[in-house]
This record gives sequence, structure tokens and C-alpha cells, in this order.
Amino acid sequence: MRYKSSEGEEFTFKVDGKSSGQRLDVFLADKMDGTSRSFIKRLIDDDLVQVNLGRAKPSYKLKGDEEISLFMPELVEMSAEPEDIHLDVLYDDESMIVINKRPGIVVHPSPGHESGTLVNALLYICNDLSGIGGVLRPGIVHRLDRDTSGCIVVAKTDAAHQELSAQFAARTTQKRYYAITSGVPNPPEGKVEGNMGRHPKHRQKQALLTEGGRYSLTYYKTLENFGDYAFVECDIKTGRTHQIRVHLKSVHAPILCDADYGKADPFVSGDTELLTRQALHARFLSIDHPVTGKRMGFEAPIHDDMAAVLDCLRGS
Repeated sequence: MRYKSSEGEEFTFKVDGKSSGQRLDVFLADKMDGTSRSFIKRLIDDDLVQVNLGRAKPSYKLKGDEEISLFMPELVEMSAEPEDIHLDVLYDDESMIVINKRPGIVVHPSPGHESGTLVNALLYICNDLSGIGGVLRPGIVHRLDRDTSGCIVVAKTDAAHQELSAQFAARTTQKRYYAITSGVPNPPEGKVEGNMGRHPKHRQKQALLTEGGRYSLTYYKTLENFGDYAFVECDIKTGRTHQIRVHLKSVHAPILCDADYGKADPFVSGDTELLTRQALHARFLSIDHPVTGKRMGFEAPIHDDMAAVLDCLRGS
């Protein structure tokens, strides 16, 4: 069972003193009669619950004066089937596989993207994948947005899944991205940090928040300044949804062709559209091998559309 986060019903609750000290997930499971505590926890983890317009953990202890909003999405039945889809494999062994994901492919099935995903392709070429992620997300340790290209690692065994997930949680991995921006970051080099969560008004977007949310940190550096555009490298220390896209917008340099945080207009040279998706590429990933412990680094060549834009901006 999966859900459509864009469709559903919103509920609001005002917490009174009688509920002081109660866990958030317990409180909501009681209020949402017939909804299991585990499903409530899933909604909280997916940022579909806000406490005073901010994010909170399922274990959050109520104080007795909060306002809670819960978005109950429409449920849909889904499954993932193997599909013969070409993948650019950077590394493959018995415990994990590393892919240079092309732009336009979704990582796992979701409403509106029931097939043609990275998971569908992996199920075709791999005899088995870790079952920890469930039927729709087997082996998935971390994600990239649909239109973000580059390095992504997938676990083949449960042991590898647990070890890799622990590395991402402990922030011992290293992730570097290339971005082409509309405008030049100001300042051209620095860091952006702050708590991130769902935009209080636009639920499908993320934002830097003054209250609530989860901590985020990005170091960025302008590699080339083209006047109206820039080629930027980002080193992310946390992995929040849309993190780089939100952070670069905050320094006045939204990612080129980013419909959500900048402008959707394609990048055109003459009569040719060179780029129609957000210009973001996960170029480098460094992890400890989940079995041997050896430090490994993987670099994904930049895709043709971003390379074409850079050639144009450089006058090549």
C-alpha cells in the first residue's frame, strides 16, 4: 500500500493540558480512529505532520498547547516489477551496486511513476536486493530527485543495507554535486545551514524554517562565473529533501531550469533546447564498503545535457 502525498485530507488538532506528556504518535493514533500507530509514524517521518508549523519526531512529548496538522493522503495499491531498462553501472559486487543515474528516471515506484524506475531496472539485472526497503524500495539506501543525475548506491543484502544506512545516518559518507545556476551565488563561496522542512504554504516544496524542521548543511564553491550563470560545486553534510535546490536559492542562485525553486524555462542555444531539467548532478560519492570496510570513491561523468550547457557558456 502506497499513498499520493498530493491528494488527501488535512486535519488539525489543538492539544489541551490533558494530553501533556503524551507521545505525538500515540496522540494522533487515538485521534485518527482506525489508523495504526505505525502508519502515523510513517506520516510523521514523511513530513506529513507538523507541530506548530514545524517538524517533530514520533516520540515528541506534547506540552499541552501545540497546534498539530496532519495530512492524510489517498491510499493506492502498488507493486514493483522487473523491467529491462539500461543502467550505467559504475560498480557491482555481491553486496552493493553503484549507478550513474540518468536524469528523468525516478528512484522507486510512486503514484504517477508506477513503472520505469531505477528499482524496476535493478530488479531485472539483480538476482536479489535487500528487502529492508520493502516491496517498492528494495535496497534503496538514499535517493536522488527524478531530474537529478549521478551517483547512487543500492544495497543487495540486508546486512549491506543496514551498514550503508548507518553510514548515511552518521554522515560519514561524502557527497559532492555539480550544479549550473541562474545567477552567481552571493557570496561566491561559503556555506548554507539551517533547519529544513515542508514549506508552510506549498506542501510539495521544502524551505528553510525559523522553527521546527531538521538541520541541514551545504558547503558550496563557485567554480566558474559566467555573469548571468555559474558552475557550482556543492559538498552536502546532510541529506534533506531538495537540500541543494533550497540552499542555492537562498544565496540568490537557483539551479538552472528548476521549476520548483527557480524558473522552468529550458536553456536554449539558437533553436536548440540544450537543457530542460534542473541542472544538478551527483558527481562523487565516497562510502566504506559494507563488508570489507575499505573506503571507496565513485565518480559519475556529467551527463550530455549539462555538458552541452557548459560548452555553450564557455563559448566552445
